[in-house]
Amino acid sequence: MFLPDENELVPASQDSDDTLYCEAEVPLTVEKEKPARESSETDLEIEDSEKYFTTGQKELYLEACKLVGVVPVSYFIRNMEESYMNLNHHGLGPKGTKAIAIALVSNTTIISLELGDNCMMEEGVTSLMQMLHENYYIQELNISENDLGLEGAGILSGFLQRNISSLWNIQLSGNNFKEESAVLFCQAMSSNYRIKKLDLSHNQFSDKGGEQLGQMLALNVGLQVLDLSWNHIRTRGAVALCNGLRANVTLKTLDLSMNGFGNDGAQAIGEVLKLNTSLAYLDLNSNDITNDGAAKISRGLESNESLKVLKLFLNPLTMEGAVLLITSIKRNPKSKMEELDISNVLVSEQFVKILDGVCALHPQLDVIYKSVQGLSSKKNILLCTNPMKLIQSYVEQQKITALDFFKSLSPRGMMKMPVGEFRKAMLQQSKVPVNRYQIRELIKKLDEKKTGMVDFRSAQTHWLPLPNSQLTKAWSLYKGP
Repeated sequence: MFLPDENELVPASQDSDDTLYCEAEVPLTVEKEKPARESSETDLEIEDSEKYFTTGQKELYLEACKLVGVVPVSYFIRNMEESYMNLNHHGLGPKGTKAIAIALVSNTTIISLELGDNCMMEEGVTSLMQMLHENYYIQELNISENDLGLEGAGILSGFLQRNISSLWNIQLSGNNFKEESAVLFCQAMSSNYRIKKLDLSHNQFSDKGGEQLGQMLALNVGLQVLDLSWNHIRTRGAVALCNGLRANVTLKTLDLSMNGFGNDGAQAIGEVLKLNTSLAYLDLNSNDITNDGAAKISRGLESNESLKVLKLFLNPLTMEGAVLLITSIKRNPKSKMEELDISNVLVSEQFVKILDGVCALHPQLDVIYKSVQGLSSKKNILLCTNPMKLIQSYVEQQKITALDFFKSLSPRGMMKMPVGEFRKAMLQQSKVPVNRYQIRELIKKLDEKKTGMVDFRSAQTHWLPLPNSQLTKAWSLYKGP
């Protein structure tokens, strides 16, 4: 997605297209010392306590299924020694979830647990939270699409306020959380310092919910990624969230796409961008922001020194708004901007000339727009020539490897490199002349998982053996006869 450094939060053993940018440290070892056991008993205990601690993982789960009266899930049995467990869409229900929770109390291998769309309801989420009182190995939990509602939010809130698990990533998308639930999450996350990544997308928070979550942001000291996309947050809610961001010093990624707060919300965002020093990734796609809103955001970009990615796709912007945005970056010598997504905006060749001037000052910047009006097919072919072929031609002529070429771009000769640094290095090197569009294609191939780091080793996957005649043709396209 975008350029994190080596310490970025990365889900364990999991491919995901919607990984968000963050620079939090991942716990390298799991904390094994547990706090003193609470005096209250949980209902996850099997009656025979000796059997509970000596039975193998498979036998324990089968016993739990008998206890609650459900059919065992064969996938769970086969993979309970893996670090990543995907039980999404398994129709577990509250009882099936309870059986899984009983088995997981003593499991020490599963780190990432997916339980989305299982109709677990309050009983199921209660079992999971009781399990997490005992299990200090699970770090990532997805319980999206379980229709937890207000009761489920209350259970989660009580658990999160205790700060007792190793959990740092929790996904709660699509759980029918409304305004009352936002109050509970505000209470929980205002004092929680362990959760680094929170997904509350596809819920029903509106302006009151935005006000509560804004209060939470003002008080929270740990959260680094917050996804509030696909809610109903309008102007008042957006203003409240921005007020919270004024005091927040930890949040790096904020997704507010698909909310529709308009130009007044954009004005609040522009104001907070002047002050906030931690936010690096901001998604404002589809929020009914016009050129007037873009002008307000631009004023914040003129002085902001932390934002790297700004997404404004599917807003009713024209080239006028696009020019305001890129010129504001040009005016800011300390801008860290690396990606501006205005990919529904049709621009002119005059815009491209202005952008060339901006990129001369900020070579790490990539602006994604729809297309250029009146661009000839010949120019279009030149812009889109496969950059991998050009690099392959160069390295074969020089009798070096592709890895040698890519590693030469890194100051320390590393195998990985942040996207922004790679883009800048590719533009500034003269061995293989490529343009911004070709570099974008390279990044797509070298950062397929959208982690924000290009991995030079993945270049081998995309290497296309070419006959000598094609190599010569590809190289002469740029070098001339």
